[in-house]
Amino acid sequence: MAIVIFGDLFSFPEGDASTNRVYTYAKGFYENGINVHVICFSNDYIDNHNGITEGIRYYNPFNQKKRSKYFVIRRWQKLLKYFKTIALVRRINKEDNISSIIVYSLLLSTHLFAWYLSKTNKTKLIKECSEHPLIHYQKNAFKKGQGIIKLRIEMHLIDGIFCISRFLIEFFREQGIPQSKLFLIPSTVDPTRFASNDERPFPYRYIGYFGGLTFNRDNIDILLKAFAMICEKNPELHLVLGGFCSEKEKILIENLILDLNISQKVVLLKYLTRKEIIKYIIYADILVMVRSKDLETQASFPCKLTEYLATSKPVITVNVGEISDYLTDGVNSFLVEPGDCNGLAEKLDYVLSNYEIALEIAQQGKLLTSTTFNYNYQAKRLISFIEVL
Repeated sequence: MAIVIFGDLFSFPEGDASTNRVYTYAKGFYENGINVHVICFSNDYIDNHNGITEGIRYYNPFNQKKRSKYFVIRRWQKLLKYFKTIALVRRINKEDNISSIIVYSLLLSTHLFAWYLSKTNKTKLIKECSEHPLIHYQKNAFKKGQGIIKLRIEMHLIDGIFCISRFLIEFFREQGIPQSKLFLIPSTVDPTRFASNDERPFPYRYIGYFGGLTFNRDNIDILLKAFAMICEKNPELHLVLGGFCSEKEKILIENLILDLNISQKVVLLKYLTRKEIIKYIIYADILVMVRSKDLETQASFPCKLTEYLATSKPVITVNVGEISDYLTDGVNSFLVEPGDCNGLAEKLDYVLSNYEIALEIAQQGKLLTSTTFNYNYQAKRLISFIEVL
């Protein structure tokens, strides 16, 4: 028996938050006796197209290393990946008997193709939903109408939906999806990835933030301002920022750092692979999660937060979405309200002044990565759900 994870929102085995979620699903399935095949359907130009990692087979049907300068050839290559994928899934089903295809995409065309693959191979189709399905259709009435039509078509095609939050469960119920087709699967993490096995990246103590580097969505400006407030009291402390950053956002961040006069105390890391970033996370003295409060954060759950908890280091996070369903201030983490710069500075100061107590609280947070957020525990639940669909 096998499960196929198919989509264009992730790369594999390296990638961002989407890749981490796919990776924990796949590893959990494999460790529970299910063969896993990950098909990356995006048009990425990479050297390593197919392979096996930790028992997980992965494929990139686009199969191109370099972008052609000819338009017609590029179009042919994009068309050809559909035929390659059809042949690939047919072969997997013949050899491994696919029980379900999990589709992870925002594109209707990809969902339609996934539906075709599921029908021709007589298997179940499950939608992975880690963010609000209409988040990119809020611009105007026309875009909202487009989003609703797309959503209706997708809902008609699927057999089940994995939702990362109760908010999404309720949203799909309101759209007419029966409860029996909906399954809550929170952010998942493999805690074994966060064991100390390398030298410290810096000789000094530091606060770490690793995720999107934006002002609007991720509120990096709030973190920088809060850090500036505690700098004088903690002269040995640094702030390390790692994650994706556009050139425009990078300029904004660098300008704010200059304005706050903390240039000597802030390290802005270049892009790092999924494996490389781990040592920067595990050796941080405090880990901070900042995000804005909007529709996106209501519906989602930050995967970096569960990774932070796995380190046994004090975690300070904004209280958005359903974070407080799992975390309690002063019990297993430290919570602040979104946009509260002074509150964040006060919480940083408290943790630094009471670090031994903060470490005890962090241990309680780590326990959640062995149960609620654990990839293997959740994989068992997913397998049971798929079997009864």
